[in-house]
Amino acid sequence: MLDILIIGGGPIGLACGLAAQKAGLSFVIIEKGCLVNSLYNYPSTMTFFSTSEKLEIGGVPFVTVHNKPTRNDALEYYRRVALSNHLPINLFEEVTNVTTENGTYTITTSKATYQAKRVILSTGFYDIAVNLDIPGEDLPKVKHYYQDPHFYTLQKVVVVGSSNSAIDVALETYRKGAEVTLVIRGGEVSNRVKYWVRPDIINRIKEGSIKAYFNSNLQAVRPHEVDIQTSEGLVTIPNDYVMAMTGYQPNFDFLKKLGIVLSEDKFIPQYNPETMETNLPGLYLAGVVCGGLDTHLWFIENSRIHANMIINDIVNKR
Repeated sequence: MLDILIIGGGPIGLACGLAAQKAGLSFVIIEKGCLVNSLYNYPSTMTFFSTSEKLEIGGVPFVTVHNKPTRNDALEYYRRVALSNHLPINLFEEVTNVTTENGTYTITTSKATYQAKRVILSTGFYDIAVNLDIPGEDLPKVKHYYQDPHFYTLQKVVVVGSSNSAIDVALETYRKGAEVTLVIRGGEVSNRVKYWVRPDIINRIKEGSIKAYFNSNLQAVRPHEVDIQTSEGLVTIPNDYVMAMTGYQPNFDFLKKLGIVLSEDKFIPQYNPETMETNLPGLYLAGVVCGGLDTHLWFIENSRIHANMIINDIVNKR
């Protein structure tokens, strides 16, 4: 029987593994995708807002040439941390059920069954996109994930959203030759946009290189056009692709299935902020999954501390 089973092989799951290893606890990390799967699915051109030292885990230095690390820098760093510390990680193995009886957790996956005294859930929120719930959203031309701008050269692209992901998509596809239209629900570009990027998008909108509809919503998508409800009425424009950068959310159904209590408004899971233990004894939360629908609450930078909080609590209870 394991001391701990960690669900999720992202940066915080790895941090939990490093802390468990240092404490001499037996553990396995289960990840349904590749190593740091969410980061792998980030845009290939992405640059982090944070500096590299704020992304470090387990006391292992994250050395980069530039002040702001890129996606590729992060993939290299976390891979080296995992391999050099010989962390026991099972990849491409999805957890399907977790049950508890007499203080023991039984974890069933797509490949095996495990038993552990404790479970740490560090599954993030990047797997489930927030839908627009409009006609035509199921068309293949509508994308909730973005990898590379080259694909959209000479295409008419509508980007929905005003946060970092939406603005990055708009600027990068525009610079690869796409005709870009931004649809923004509010009256301005979000203040959360990276400080070195926000002036760029504002200037592109002012000069007319990128068309922006503020106080507007995408109403419908059809194979070759879209409808936009603007403050001045309904506008229909030709369109090849829709990039719905509307955010993502944790797998709330999985949390409920486990028996974790969620708040009624933002589905924030119940946990002790000093130990990260949920309403289920021995089941802990770590990382951005703790924020429920408020996905701007937790990041790698401020949730790295969850690893030591959890492991310290487990050790103390032993």
